[in-house]
Amino acid sequence: MSDSNPLLSKPKAWVESLGAVSIAGVESVGRASQFLIETLIWCLRPPYRVKITLSAMEFVGVGSLFIVVLTGFFTGAVFALQGATAFKLFNAESLVGSTVALSLARELAPVLTGLMVSGRAGSGIATELGTMRVTEQIDALYTMAVNPIQYLVVPRFIAGLVMVPLLTALFNLVGMVGCYSVGVGILQIDEGVFMEKVKWFVEPSDLYNGLIKAFFFGGILTLVGCYKGYYASGGARGVGLATTQSVVISSVLILAADYVLTAMMFS
Repeated sequence: MSDSNPLLSKPKAWVESLGAVSIAGVESVGRASQFLIETLIWCLRPPYRVKITLSAMEFVGVGSLFIVVLTGFFTGAVFALQGATAFKLFNAESLVGSTVALSLARELAPVLTGLMVSGRAGSGIATELGTMRVTEQIDALYTMAVNPIQYLVVPRFIAGLVMVPLLTALFNLVGMVGCYSVGVGILQIDEGVFMEKVKWFVEPSDLYNGLIKAFFFGGILTLVGCYKGYYASGGARGVGLATTQSVVISSVLILAADYVLTAMMFS
C-alpha cells in the first residue's frame, strides 16, 4: 500500500535519484583513480613508445605554439596597460614591469597556458580516443595483445608533462615582450628602470614554482582528455559529449589545483 501512496512516491523518487547520482559519482572517481594508477605504472614499464611520444609532443606542444604566443603577448600588453593606469594614481609607473612579470611567473603563465592547451590539445585527445573507442579500434588493440593504456595514454600523458612547462616558459617570455612593448614603447616608461625593477622583484623561485604548476597542469589536461575519450560511448554524440566534458573538467581541475599548489608553495 505504501508504494502506491502518492505522498510517498515523490520523496522516494528523489531519494532513489540521489542514490543513483551518488553511486555513479563514486564509480566515476574509482574508475578515474584506477586509470591514473595504471597510467603511472605503464610509464615505467617497457616497451617505451618513443616515436608515438614524440608525435604526441608535437601535437601538444608545437600545435599549441600559435595560441600560446598570441595569448601571452596580449596578456602582458593588457596587464601593462591596466597596471600603468592604476600605478599612475600614485606616480609608480616604474613598477608596471615587475608587477606583470611577477604575475606572469607565478599565476598567469601556467594557468592560462594550461587552459589554452586544454581547449586545443585536450579536446583533440578526447576526440581522437573517443573516435577510436566507438569505432572499436581500442578493442582491436586487445586482440593484438597491445595494452591500450600503454600505447595510447602514456605517450600523451608524458607529452603533457614535458610540453606544457615549456609552453609556460614561452608564455612568460612573450608576455614580457608584450608588457615591454606597451610600457616602454607606448607609455614611455624608462627602459633602464623598467628592467631593473623586474630584476629586483622577480626571483628565480617564482619562475620555478610556475613551471612546477605547469607540470601538474599538463598531466591533468592530458589525463582527463585521455580518460573521457577512452570511456566514450554512444557514437558521434558520445564523442562530442566526451570532448566537451574533458575541456570543462580539465579547466575546473586546473583552477582547483592552482589554488592547492599556491597554498603549498607560498604559505
